[in-house]
Amino acid sequence: MRHRVVVLALDGVIPFELGIPQRIFGRAQSVEAPGTGEKLYTVVTCSVRPPGPVRTDADFSIMAEHGPEALATADTVVVPASYELGPVHEEGRLTGELAAALGLVRPGTRMVSICTGGYVLAAAGLLDGRPATTHWSSADHFQRLFPKIRVDPDVLFIDDGDVLTSAGVAAGIDLCLHIVRRDHGTAVANDVARRTVVPPHRDGGQAQFIRRPLPEAGLATTTAARAWALSRLEQPILLRDMARQESMSVRTFTRRFREEVGISPGQWLAQQRVERARQLLESTDLSVDQVARDAGFGTATSLRQHVQAALGVSPTVYRRTFRSASTRR
Repeated sequence: MRHRVVVLALDGVIPFELGIPQRIFGRAQSVEAPGTGEKLYTVVTCSVRPPGPVRTDADFSIMAEHGPEALATADTVVVPASYELGPVHEEGRLTGELAAALGLVRPGTRMVSICTGGYVLAAAGLLDGRPATTHWSSADHFQRLFPKIRVDPDVLFIDDGDVLTSAGVAAGIDLCLHIVRRDHGTAVANDVARRTVVPPHRDGGQAQFIRRPLPEAGLATTTAARAWALSRLEQPILLRDMARQESMSVRTFTRRFREEVGISPGQWLAQQRVERARQLLESTDLSVDQVARDAGFGTATSLRQHVQAALGVSPTVYRRTFRSASTRR
């Protein structure tokens, strides 16, 4: 049975966010049997009312072919952003219609929000005592309205196990790719990203608000240094070596890098090496020592420390868990 993703379209839904789950989950397919087109998810969209039109924030409506009963069939429910949340946004409470719809969700169903869709999860009490995020411009209001939530306004998304929240727009893509990676591994997620023409991985802890997301015309960037580093992750990479690729001082390079990427060069390098290690642990039988060398960590001890910090498990446990999931599929 394919994993079933049900997307809840509320009046005022933002079409871009509404389309993200279908685009990402709908494109995920097995890479173990290339060319077979074996889909890994079924994605359906529903309304809180019987099948029919749902208003968007654009000059058109969408036709939801499923009513709230679809929520009872979901393995994962995704709530995209809406600009017409009414008492959910203003008072932190669900309408009777929305409460009845969410009441159909089975216990244990994974709940996901994109941008201000997090208000719905919060009003349902699903985020009490948990870490969560939303669009940075709504974070203060979100925290005031729901004081029991540990709101982090700076990150792209937060994975708290069975409940996941993201910031706005592109962060919803990052979160859905993260879920595909969590469910089916790096190779499947990278395949989806490649065919969707988006970056395969932005860590959830990366900053939401980057001062200079696009470099000023004629201004040097750190793009070449990042490409250079990615081509030699298994080798020692010093900050001054990266700065030299752009003919910058270390100080200027570090400042420009953080402005463009949202994190420091050292944090970015560690993320890329963890991602390389994940790929090797999933797709090869290399020893942990060899994975450590090929990913640029040098020693198995360093690899274990970084993987444990990033993924919450040791490299051996990560490999065993992923291989077990692959066998079950």
